[in-house]
Amino acid sequence: MKLSTRIEQVPPSLTLAVSAKAKAMRNQGINVLDFSVGEPDFDTPQHIVAAAKQALDQGKTRYGPAAGEPQLRQAIAQTLTREIGVEYQPENIIVTNGGKHSLYNLIMTVIEAGDEVIIPAPYWVSYPEMVKLADGTPVIVPTDASTGYKITPELLHQAITPSTKLFVLNSPSNPTGMVYTPEEIKALAEVVIEAGVPVVSDEIYSKIVYDGIKHLSIAAAHPDSAGLTFISSGFAKAYAMTGWRLGYLAGDPEVIKALIRIQGHSTSNVCTFAQYGAIAALESPQACIEEMRLAFAQRREVMYEGLNSIPGLACLKPDGAFYTYIDISKLGLDSLTFCDALLAEKQMAAVPGIAFGNDNHIRLSYATDLVTIETGIEKLAAFVQARL
Repeated sequence: MKLSTRIEQVPPSLTLAVSAKAKAMRNQGINVLDFSVGEPDFDTPQHIVAAAKQALDQGKTRYGPAAGEPQLRQAIAQTLTREIGVEYQPENIIVTNGGKHSLYNLIMTVIEAGDEVIIPAPYWVSYPEMVKLADGTPVIVPTDASTGYKITPELLHQAITPSTKLFVLNSPSNPTGMVYTPEEIKALAEVVIEAGVPVVSDEIYSKIVYDGIKHLSIAAAHPDSAGLTFISSGFAKAYAMTGWRLGYLAGDPEVIKALIRIQGHSTSNVCTFAQYGAIAALESPQACIEEMRLAFAQRREVMYEGLNSIPGLACLKPDGAFYTYIDISKLGLDSLTFCDALLAEKQMAAVPGIAFGNDNHIRLSYATDLVTIETGIEKLAAFVQARL
């Protein structure tokens, strides 16, 4: 059967491909240090697991509303209202099969042929591919270390055209770990308000920030920005619930209704009993998040100091998430060649920066234990030294 032109222009996810290759090597008995996956190495907190088990015992195993369980939509709306400072109601919320699914549903709902979507680079690997699947045009805006890999108001203004339909904002960032300051968010908000350009703000890492940094959602940056903003988030990163596939989108209720229509014809409801775990996650004390955040903060210090002690490499200190974005340009290798050789020679998995729109960088995740991090730094140092 001939494949559609739509799917033929979309490559496989490099992040998932690297992780799969590392797992295959492990299955062959090879000890691989995996720094590729964006997944907390912690178990889901027990009170969340217990809530899902109780839901199973109570027979919550049937079809549910395509938009999500009413109690969960209410809990998400209340949490956003409290934490962001903008009022949300259940009708502003759709529960999706992971944060990625919320982004995909939105783009499929609002983007069509001829529409442009502004995406700052480095970007999360799936943003431009989702736009292509909707027959839209990704408009990639390169950034560099001089601005902390963050788009400036000037760059955003220059990228906006009459065909601009959406601006994708990600803070804290995957892959860089950088966080936009409140002042930077407010300045970007002024640009999109003036141009009337909607924003999808990917805030999946908003609870994982360091050094007293405060995350500001662009929805709360200006009295007029909430109406232009869609917030994409979920439970995978902050609550170590990656395999649960629970995300959500918050925004204009009319657009949310359209997303519910798409979801009703694609996946229908998210796993019913899993949603009760998500309710427990939001409505219970949040100490579990802080415990994991503190562990990530310690690992960040070790990773950052270790990487910057290696001649030939450079990286900025991440403000949030659990990634380091490393400049390898002094080695004269493209990122895919670098990562392939690193895996083959040192059994160490990293993600090539070409996946994020920059071929002179690689991404390492520190969502792993300290022993693995310290061993990885030693292996990486030896690998780099042999090429200088």
